[in-house]
Amino acid sequence: MTNSDTPTATAVQITDLGKTYPGATGPALTGVSLSVAPGEIVVLLGLSGSGKSTLLRHINGLETPSTGSVVSLGHDVASLKGRALRELRGRVGFIFQQFELVGPLTVLENVLTGALSTLGGPRVGLFMYPKSLREKALGHLDRVGLLERAYQRADTLSGGQQQRVAIARALMQDPDILLADEPVASLDPESSSQVMALIREIAAERGLTVVCSLHQVDLALSWGDRIVGLRAGEVVLDMTTENLTREQVMEIYGRVATTTAEIDAVTAELAEAREQVLAAEIRRNAGERLQQGFAEEDPS
Repeated sequence: MTNSDTPTATAVQITDLGKTYPGATGPALTGVSLSVAPGEIVVLLGLSGSGKSTLLRHINGLETPSTGSVVSLGHDVASLKGRALRELRGRVGFIFQQFELVGPLTVLENVLTGALSTLGGPRVGLFMYPKSLREKALGHLDRVGLLERAYQRADTLSGGQQQRVAIARALMQDPDILLADEPVASLDPESSSQVMALIREIAAERGLTVVCSLHQVDLALSWGDRIVGLRAGEVVLDMTTENLTREQVMEIYGRVATTTAEIDAVTAELAEAREQVLAAEIRRNAGERLQQGFAEEDPS
């Protein structure tokens, strides 16, 4: 299996996927079917325990289905072993919530580890990597705005900077698909916005297919092309974000809530959203009536 210029009809095709872990009281995933087109940016929206991470891990073969199938980049993932599986994973970049950097190593060394799947044997130290890869890694660091930090220890960076390093590391694979598992859950709002904007910009530049799990409604609405909602391991909604309002998304999110506390929280936020919509409608109507009154006044 090699990285081909020939496009596949779908980047990811998931059919009736089910996953049950040994000793679990219930399935982690049940009957999940999902098709992701090349270049599409899909958000998996759901609360903790809804199955988002488990679903992502099936796309690159970190998990094996109990039932159903997952086809990534034209290959049945569960049937791949050894070198073929490593090659597929080399085409699927993964950005983790906790960054998964090696703190004592430099930023540049961490980025270079993204190329290990193309190299034989372990690599210790910068000069164990070919010059061409070092230059490539520096280019990716420049793209994520951290070139000046290349020789700094990774554990001295802020959370947002560390996630940028993780993005650069994923880019070292020259991936066709980029998976991101709650990539901003550990970040402050400003850093979250910057990191998500960066992922989207890079995806557009490179024509990447992106599947990203999130739990923030507003972020999902503004960032993704499509929202797939999960609740208790099942798909409960699948729609594009075009023309969706915040109120509609809150109703959608209500469908992925699972506990009474979660439902109450969503209900309260939904009520607030409705009040905002109603207030805007009242202001608009008042303005229209005022303008009508001016128009009807006798000029004399």
